[in-house]
Amino acid sequence: MRRQTLGRRGEDFAADHLTGLGWTILQRNWRCVHGEIDIIATTPGTGTVVFVEVRTRSSTSAGHPLESIGARKAARMRRTAGAWLSEQPHFIPSFRIDVIGLVWAGQTPELTHLEGLE
Repeated sequence: MRRQTLGRRGEDFAADHLTGLGWTILQRNWRCVHGEIDIIATTPGTGTVVFVEVRTRSSTSAGHPLESIGARKAARMRRTAGAWLSEQPHFIPSFRIDVIGLVWAGQTPELTHLEGLE
């Protein structure tokens, strides 16, 4: 499977997973000069805005997808989230950055959700 196709499938699977948990998807693939946010959603109950990076791989031969988030990528994600927040017409009191890693080796991917990237 081509890399872009795998990535799009992973983002779709992650969005469906979050929706199944009761999350509301606000935007997908939001872009600015700092980068792109794969999914912007709110959690049920608290209404926390969550910026979600989705990483999908077809195997773990090069490591788990979550291992591909280094300090540089994390800093870019924070800048991009900050840009989105600054464009909102109202104050967002609660937000965080999550990463979802998918290993799609078979019919159904193995999903790992890391909440609150530091």
